[in-house]
Amino acid sequence: MRQRYLALLSVFASLPAMALTFQTRLENIEWTVEGDKFECRLTQPITDFGAGEFVRRAGEQATFRLKTYNPMLGGGSATLLAAAAPWQPGREDINLGTVRIGSGDVLFNSSQVQAGRLISGLMDGRSPVIRRASSDGRVSEVRLLPVKFNKAFSDYQSCVAKLLPQNFDQVKQSEVGFPGGGIDLDAAAKARLQVMLEYMKADPTVNHIELDGHSDNSGNRLTNRELSRRRALAVMDFFKANGIQESQITLRFHGERYPLAPNTNNANRAKNRRVAVRLERGAPAEQVAPQATKPGVTATS
Repeated sequence: MRQRYLALLSVFASLPAMALTFQTRLENIEWTVEGDKFECRLTQPITDFGAGEFVRRAGEQATFRLKTYNPMLGGGSATLLAAAAPWQPGREDINLGTVRIGSGDVLFNSSQVQAGRLISGLMDGRSPVIRRASSDGRVSEVRLLPVKFNKAFSDYQSCVAKLLPQNFDQVKQSEVGFPGGGIDLDAAAKARLQVMLEYMKADPTVNHIELDGHSDNSGNRLTNRELSRRRALAVMDFFKANGIQESQITLRFHGERYPLAPNTNNANRAKNRRVAVRLERGAPAEQVAPQATKPGVTATS
């Protein structure tokens, strides 16, 4: 385990006595930007401690996390601040609330609101500060500096502009509706499927689609099952027309058997006319049920 904990000792007039501050020397400050279509990261290394990092996943706002190889900060709770710089007299620190310090490499992840306020503070010359007071009154803090932030943030925004509309957790399941009662995909359904398709093309590990067709109870059981089958086929045809192989798709149809809402009124029946779409990573072909009526197609009654 590292025995050297000292990065730069700084005593500010606004801090209690015996405050140990981890930060990088002013002349060594750097921000790095890394990312792809799935995630963008804006990072400041902290000498002899780790790094402070803004992380923005596709489809979400940024969060802030503190990474470390140094156990000096310890566990428990800490205060997150957008701190005024010593060269900004008359300005007070902005308290952004508490964070729970963990024991792993990533000590905490902030909320999206906290991260947004930290970014605004950096643009205004403030420093993200994580401050923890121990039971004996000693204060330890980790401080990032706003030096060179504006240029790095511009690069980070360029990365963000290339993110996919949604991340895998958001896109992996969807309900495609047929509110009019037919079997044709409307514009809203196609737009939803297009987002899923774009994600599959960007992430080759997502290579399997599960389709489950459903109906309301308006017709007899056989008619409803056929409607649910044709709706699922309409979704499958959309994917096939856009380059997805049929072997990558498992199709099931259930008729009226699994309603989302009681079939007691028109609004509920419209909810039940649907195809549930689920994306999976590496799903094997053997998942197709033995009683399938044809490869990749299963009926339930």
